[in-house]
Amino acid sequence: MWREGRATLVVEDETGFSLISPLKRTWGPRGQTPTVRTSLNHRERFNLLGGLVVSPGQRQIKLQVHTHARTLRGEEIFAWLTRLLRQVRGPILLVWDQHPIHRRRQVRDFLARHARLQVYGFPTGAPELNPMEWVWQQINDRTASTAPHNQLELRANVLAGGGPCPSLSRPPVGWFRRCGLAPVSQPADGHYLFKTQ
Repeated sequence: MWREGRATLVVEDETGFSLISPLKRTWGPRGQTPTVRTSLNHRERFNLLGGLVVSPGQRQIKLQVHTHARTLRGEEIFAWLTRLLRQVRGPILLVWDQHPIHRRRQVRDFLARHARLQVYGFPTGAPELNPMEWVWQQINDRTASTAPHNQLELRANVLAGGGPCPSLSRPPVGWFRRCGLAPVSQPADGHYLFKTQ
């Protein structure tokens, strides 16, 4: 149905970041190992729930992301799906992984009430099949070794890491070879919208 240009394809995923930023290799003077001081507070987190929205006929690709300062639950999935249905017309092919959050009763009941949503699941243990993983990896790479001191800094680092990246125009998987993501707007409600360059 999607290849025939009659449905919108949506690939969804979730991720989270903490004050303990990942470390990456870096340059430093010989004999002086670079030091990054980071927080040991695992509880301060910044979570993202988003999806790549591919229009019928593959004419446009958008990245829609919601941000949350608390652990993601069924309510957050419910709210994201509600917004998706308001913004996208016609049938929607939704593809996501087998995470338990997708099987919450509230989510199942919501899907049963909306025939426009046809849901498919990625195989268990195969994150490389989900192109959203490359979006999260871009943000992870850009926030590495930033060592935020509080949630405000963490939020700023993560959102700055979601900007356009040349590597996204040639992702390692063949889903979106010509996809370059550029920010369109960052409304105050935490919904970030990107479109193809």
